[in-house]
Amino acid sequence: MSDSSRQPDDTAVSEGGQARGGRRWIQRWEPENPEFWAGTGRRIATRNLVFSILAEHIGFSIWSLWSVMVLFMGPKYGLSAADKFLLVSTPTLFGALARLPYTLAVTRFGGRNWTIISAALLLVPTALAALVMHPGTSLNTFLVVAAVAGVGGGNFASSMTNINSFYPEHRKGWALGLNAGGGNLGVAVVQLVGLLVLGTAGATEPRVVLWIYLPLIVLATLGAALFMDNLAPVRGDTRAMREVVKDAQTWVMSFLYVGTFGSFIGYGFAFGLVLQNQFGRTPLQAAALTFLGPLLGSLSRPLGGRLSDRIGGAKVTFATFALMALGTIATIIASNLKSLPMFVTAFIALFVFSGIGNGSTYKMIPAIFRAKARVAIAEGEPEDTAYARARRLSGALIGIAGAVGALGGLFINLTFRASFANAHSGVPAFAGFLAFYAVCFVVTWVVYLRPGFATTPVSAPATADI
Repeated sequence: MSDSSRQPDDTAVSEGGQARGGRRWIQRWEPENPEFWAGTGRRIATRNLVFSILAEHIGFSIWSLWSVMVLFMGPKYGLSAADKFLLVSTPTLFGALARLPYTLAVTRFGGRNWTIISAALLLVPTALAALVMHPGTSLNTFLVVAAVAGVGGGNFASSMTNINSFYPEHRKGWALGLNAGGGNLGVAVVQLVGLLVLGTAGATEPRVVLWIYLPLIVLATLGAALFMDNLAPVRGDTRAMREVVKDAQTWVMSFLYVGTFGSFIGYGFAFGLVLQNQFGRTPLQAAALTFLGPLLGSLSRPLGGRLSDRIGGAKVTFATFALMALGTIATIIASNLKSLPMFVTAFIALFVFSGIGNGSTYKMIPAIFRAKARVAIAEGEPEDTAYARARRLSGALIGIAGAVGALGGLFINLTFRASFANAHSGVPAFAGFLAFYAVCFVVTWVVYLRPGFATTPVSAPATADI
């Protein structure tokens, strides 16, 4: 392959070396340098972004695979509604747990190298699902295989950490939103594939979905191997992780991300089951609707990043939680009226608002630490040192927030499970979600927007930029 970015260039990108060297290692990376960015940085970052999105997209599809597989599980499988909610909750939990080590893996092995490994690992849960997906398999076996699918959830954290290092601050909102949105689309696409298979091969052929994804996983792995790069300056830094967990902002942002991303992934896994159990939809009828929510929620994530670049992530996040609360009220009203059109509209709106919030919260993370860096510079710290620390800490927080936020999906599915088991309706669950969004709304205002009450050690103008 011919690419000028692969050639040695002492003024921009040099390749070679020993411990962290070789043809795929970039030794110098200065995205905040306008000349470097215009000359070589933008092109290289864009190429890595494209193939990062591809790998992350497939990862999300495998992570949410069991939200589709349960639609194929008719009476012959002997599973109750509660069993199915538990089944779709399992990969959510293990995907969340995988996100912290996946974040650290980027700095340990290199972004390109880890993308190859993490993409190839998706073959394991896909092949296992093909082996066990038939009537007569025990619930415990299904749960174990679903847990292995959690590796797909880990891909998000490593991908976001990697792309965060490639882009300058003023482009992070759009780049991270596009990366995450393209990955999130994997939830919608696997559900579209499930709909296609249900409508053609029928509910007895779930393995067709898996045969479709096996070659796509290989394609994503090869794409990472051929077209991505490692950044040598991005080194393993467990100290950044230890440092950032002591910062109150880490837990505030993780909490808010539970509300945005936790809602997106939790609703994505549960939508089909809710339609089946609350409105009596068949698997095919449910699948014909469920893909719309994750699709629109994924497409809205870059919008959240772009809006945050322009007006500030905190303002967008604040508005998002208000809109999510209104959407939740609408689902409760629709449930009580037994209005399927109103319910579907409101539920899809929740996906859209959560997608916008996903983009805005992730934009807030680097903005918070850059604001702190400006304060440190004003107090005499060298600019390079301050901004380098900001990048290290924001990368670490992206991993932590991604892991904690994904647990929100687990809570949503377990709440739905309890709600349908006890009340045979999703209304109690939605009432709980409404209360949670109200808390997120208040926290966003108090910590980031209320004049004179921000907890970040930055001046008022810096706080307003977050």
